[in-house]
Amino acid sequence: MGRNRVVVYPDWCKGCGICAAFCPKKVFAVGQDGKARVVNEEACVNCGFCEPHCPDFAVLVIPGETDQTPCPSETAQDPADQTAAKEVKP
Repeated sequence: MGRNRVVVYPDWCKGCGICAAFCPKKVFAVGQDGKARVVNEEACVNCGFCEPHCPDFAVLVIPGETDQTPCPSETAQDPADQTAAKEVKP
């Protein structure tokens, strides 16, 4: 997975510390001003916890571009699915 970009909007952060307390990769820390900061951005795995749990909407994670090719089983279509799709009439 590519590198994710993590942003904390300091004007919106009220310093609850939820992001720092629950981030599994310790991407955040609470600074001396009481607000969250990104301290380990390269460790972010885009787990999806911080953004929706920030009560102030102060955290944004921008997913990095993937450098992995998709698994063949994820891209292959089952011939039975193609047949079923053709049988559906509007």
